[in-house]
Amino acid sequence: MQVDYVVAGLGALGSAAAYELAGRGFSVVGLERFELGHTNGASHDTSRILRHSYHTPAYVRLTQDAYADWARLERASGRRLVTKVGGLDLFPSQAAIPPSDYLRSLTEVGIDHDVLDPGEVAVRWPQFRLADDVMALHQRDAAIVPAGLGTRTMQEQATKLGADLRPHSPVTGVDDLGEGGIAVATGVGTIRCRGLVVCADAWVNDVVGHLGVRVPVEVTLEQVTYFRPAKPARFAPERMPLWIWMDDPSYYGFPSYGEATIKAAQDCGGPVVDPDGRTSERDPAMEQRLAAFVGDLLPGSGPPVRSSRCQYTLTPDRDFVIAPVPGHETVVVGLGAAHGFKFAPTFGRLLSDLVVDGGTATDLTDFRLDRPALTDPAYAAHWLV
Repeated sequence: MQVDYVVAGLGALGSAAAYELAGRGFSVVGLERFELGHTNGASHDTSRILRHSYHTPAYVRLTQDAYADWARLERASGRRLVTKVGGLDLFPSQAAIPPSDYLRSLTEVGIDHDVLDPGEVAVRWPQFRLADDVMALHQRDAAIVPAGLGTRTMQEQATKLGADLRPHSPVTGVDDLGEGGIAVATGVGTIRCRGLVVCADAWVNDVVGHLGVRVPVEVTLEQVTYFRPAKPARFAPERMPLWIWMDDPSYYGFPSYGEATIKAAQDCGGPVVDPDGRTSERDPAMEQRLAAFVGDLLPGSGPPVRSSRCQYTLTPDRDFVIAPVPGHETVVVGLGAAHGFKFAPTFGRLLSDLVVDGGTATDLTDFRLDRPALTDPAYAAHWLV
């Protein structure tokens, strides 16, 4: 079989790439090792954070693209996907994540933001109980985007545009044929293509490994928990912002979204796992630790009613990969490093630029595959952002 492009992995990033490539008029086959919409990775469940506040100007600029690309997807699908609720980054005294990086980056890019003390937060959002030493960074455009629905929307749009999305189709081989393109082997035959986009997340090395390449990633098993407040109206999206606790451990949470619960989780709080052998059972200790924190931060948030698991696929520096494979430039890799969902439509556009044109107008230097964090065995991993 001959097509223009193959996409390996149809979570959010791969679905975005399939959608973008099909929208440019190319023939596309998308390969997913599980069923579409599966819960084995990190593109399922309800909500994800979309925000401008980030630790470098490059990331802040990329968030501007993300808002524009989500809006473009909304127009194409006729579906509302972005719910603006505002966001609070909460920095206690001596926070492990420096607030100065965020303030400087937002200021340099020209994003409006406010710095609030606990008293000001209490007046505007009495749901929160903050200690006197906490600084709050408020960004009014922070929003919620739907995980499962957003991924499904991109898959639906890709299919409408002619993409052939195939569940239960793992990649079993990849050969770089030079001027002859790329040969992608599957269980039912080989597909020849001009280029391959790899968005296989925790299984990235199962694909690029066929080219003698290994990306140093670590997979952790995380857990999100839903709490049921006695007065859910107090936590409604129009009355309460999303929030991130910018310390170690780091936590984050949402107002009520789609149901009368609020969702929260610890960032990078779970154990390292084998993605093919991990459990889906809830961890009571993780749930209790989170419940204690949320109960103190948000009095009245209520008891936990359910927890679910997801995976983080982490690069050592927590930065993305949006890059061609060195020596095999018609194979490009996208990795979100467990904070990429907010950028999913942008990933699709940038990866398409790389595989079709060999480059893009956006500076992706920080996200290359040959950067020190991915090539130096002595690089010390750090995941707080």
